[in-house]
Amino acid sequence: MTKKITTFLLIALLFVACKQKNKETPSAPEPKGIENIAYKWGEMALEATALDTERFKPRPTITSRYLGLIFTAVFDAWSRYDSLAKPVYLKNVDRVSLEEQTLRNKEIAISYAAYYAMEEYFYADKELFANFMKEELGLDPTLKSTDKNTPEGIGYLAAKAVIKARKNDGANQYGEEEGSNGTPYYNYVGYKPINSVEENVDPNRWQPKYFSDGKGGQFAPECLTPYWDKVTPISLKSGDQFRPGPPPKIGSEQLKAEVAEVIELQANLTDEEKALVEFMRDGPQSVQQAGHWLKFAQDVSERDNHTLDQDVKMYFYNQVVAMDAFIASWDSKMFYDYARPFALVHEYYGGKTIKGWGGPGIGVIEMDGNQWRPYSPDTFLCPPFPSYTSGHSTISGACAEALKLWTGSDEFGEEVELVPGALTEPDNLGEKVIIKFPTFTETAEMAGISRVMGGYHIQADNVAGLKLGRDVAHEAWKFYQEHVGEQ
Repeated sequence: MTKKITTFLLIALLFVACKQKNKETPSAPEPKGIENIAYKWGEMALEATALDTERFKPRPTITSRYLGLIFTAVFDAWSRYDSLAKPVYLKNVDRVSLEEQTLRNKEIAISYAAYYAMEEYFYADKELFANFMKEELGLDPTLKSTDKNTPEGIGYLAAKAVIKARKNDGANQYGEEEGSNGTPYYNYVGYKPINSVEENVDPNRWQPKYFSDGKGGQFAPECLTPYWDKVTPISLKSGDQFRPGPPPKIGSEQLKAEVAEVIELQANLTDEEKALVEFMRDGPQSVQQAGHWLKFAQDVSERDNHTLDQDVKMYFYNQVVAMDAFIASWDSKMFYDYARPFALVHEYYGGKTIKGWGGPGIGVIEMDGNQWRPYSPDTFLCPPFPSYTSGHSTISGACAEALKLWTGSDEFGEEVELVPGALTEPDNLGEKVIIKFPTFTETAEMAGISRVMGGYHIQADNVAGLKLGRDVAHEAWKFYQEHVGEQ
């Protein structure tokens, strides 16, 4: 009996000692906000997007798909370390045990998923990603483990599952779609605008325009990815699921009023409005709309001190929404093939004297309506694809609604300091301005109206785009809840 009591006392003393030791040597706090590894991979994705834009010129549809698939791969790898989440594309990899669901294992798994997905999509910057793996994370970028029982293997398999699943998804990444010629992103649907640069035979339809090549010459860009409506969405049933009704046609009072509004807004831009137009338009090193809203999501992470788990889930939802919103917007664009203000103003006001911005170094002047142009540099006068719906409005409406749903609040609270004219008329700079974004909803609406003020869209493009984007966000929310195990 005495021996049993002694043994019990020894065990009790050991238990107390262990508890005391744990108190004395607490584990390091989990990195949060800008320090968590999911956030850091978000920064890496934004840098890669900016480099892609510099290298290949703006291609917002393509980079939105890259970002959507990268953060889906990250989510799929992370899902095996969560008690409820289920992956989108990763198959035949079991959820790990509770003991293995450690922060370090999650960091390794999502890093290999992000690394190999980025290596595939942003292939020109493989060295950048490899250096980040080695120098920042202490991980081996040459390791290609297929061991389902290790975080390295789970991450690699998650990336490869996404890459495999999304081949032949309509994006023509490898020039593999029927009708292609083997060139990546080739126009395999054979779209040709009904109007030429010189002749506008149907003013309700999109007309290409000449840009300066920056060397004294000019060129007319082809329509960007006219087949993007064929790309398979992640969360939507189809790209046309929420297709809006038609835009106003020439002869309608609505279009007449909306074209007049564009002229009025553009001719009277304040410094703050110029800065907003430029900020939402983006300039050199643009991260495009999907990247813009990824950056806004990172602002939320920093504001709310997010954990890795929170950022993985938020970026996944945010970027799936952006990718699918682009597909939905392009469905509308290519279905209606609608004209931009660049041509509509010429149609309505050709031969009439109006006020408008004459270009860098010229400012606002009286001009013939045929000379009107958007508030943009000569080298990128206007987005080279049909107008309705506005891509900025659709993606902003979608991602703003997504952040509102995800955080449970419309509060945002960010602001930026800008120099008006810096990206458009560097010889006519305004005084620095601060633009505030109090709520997600207002930020989306500011993005949308900036496109009208700059002369890229009429209000119909903007209003329909905001609604389309919000519809996409709500549909994707159901998809998101299913995959995080909240349904």
